[in-house]
Amino acid sequence: MAVEIAALEANNTWTLTPLTPNKKPIGCKWVYKVKYKSEDSMKCLLVVAAVKGWYLGQLDVNSAFLHGDLSEEVYMSLPPGFQSQGEMVCKLNKSLYGLKQASKQWFAKFSSTLVQLGFKQSKADYSLLTRQKGHCFMVLLIYVDDVLIACNDKEEVDQFKVLLDQKFKLKDLGDLKYFLGLEIARSDKGISMCQRKYTLEVLSDVGLLGCKPAKTPMEQNVRLSKYEGEELKDPSAYRRLVGRLLYLTISRPDTFTVHRLSQYMSKPRKPHLDVVHRVLQYLKNEPGQGLLFSASTDLHVKGFTDSDWATCPDTRRSIIGYSVFIGYSLVSWKSKKQSTVSRSSAEAEYRAMAVATCEIV
Repeated sequence: MAVEIAALEANNTWTLTPLTPNKKPIGCKWVYKVKYKSEDSMKCLLVVAAVKGWYLGQLDVNSAFLHGDLSEEVYMSLPPGFQSQGEMVCKLNKSLYGLKQASKQWFAKFSSTLVQLGFKQSKADYSLLTRQKGHCFMVLLIYVDDVLIACNDKEEVDQFKVLLDQKFKLKDLGDLKYFLGLEIARSDKGISMCQRKYTLEVLSDVGLLGCKPAKTPMEQNVRLSKYEGEELKDPSAYRRLVGRLLYLTISRPDTFTVHRLSQYMSKPRKPHLDVVHRVLQYLKNEPGQGLLFSASTDLHVKGFTDSDWATCPDTRRSIIGYSVFIGYSLVSWKSKKQSTVSRSSAEAEYRAMAVATCEIV
């Protein structure tokens, strides 16, 4: 914490000043957490990198948010544990973690620097930037302060890292192996992605690491309703478990049940919790289940979609589902209850096709 404060002061993040009249300082606290976030763009990039044989690397930007300049006048209370003489507050010159403007200011500065270096920003995903320089093609994916690099020229990547380090202090994490909680492994067959460590942590925290495995995530023909069953006295445990299971859907397309369970977050009941425990038993059966992005496939996009008409017993809405492949590699999938009631199975099918087409585009 002392080192962090020293870095903030060295970066001229704030200026100690008396509070201006009619101004209210925002609070300040220490937060320690593990960051998780991922998008389908990463899966698509891994597929192309596997087929093309591109180099994959990872960078981390030190004190990323401190590089973002503030245009508004913002005052902050002194950090807990650090006192000052008199009624002094911090007038922020640069953005801080937790500030509403922080992510936007940092990304604006970082992306504008990359554009100056010749990169083009994707209109479909603003965190994706590409650069064509002669025979060299480089792709960057930015997730807050984590940067994923894919390139067909390793020497060009090394030169780029040196150039970028002059503008932002970087931590070179080397070859891509562990990114945002995802375990990445590479072989001649392709690139695999799984969340085995995370899965075992979830099972351990719940106390089901030694449970009897189940072959399916839910028993066949089970109908869940928001009105049937005893209401849970403490729904927080259910919400926390389902939230952690939802993160597993990044690398596991076999978690349709989790999406169904997430519909009952407001008032979960005992039958819902029983199915959650069944899902955990299913995860115990194959904790390392994940995706393989084959190196020997074409790059044609293929999509499959279906719907289950009026399947929800509470709302009579249809369930739609789709999966999108690049070659033989699955990169995107979803199951969702339709926003409106379909009057026929044909209408439900057309709505499912529309959603899948938007995802493909």
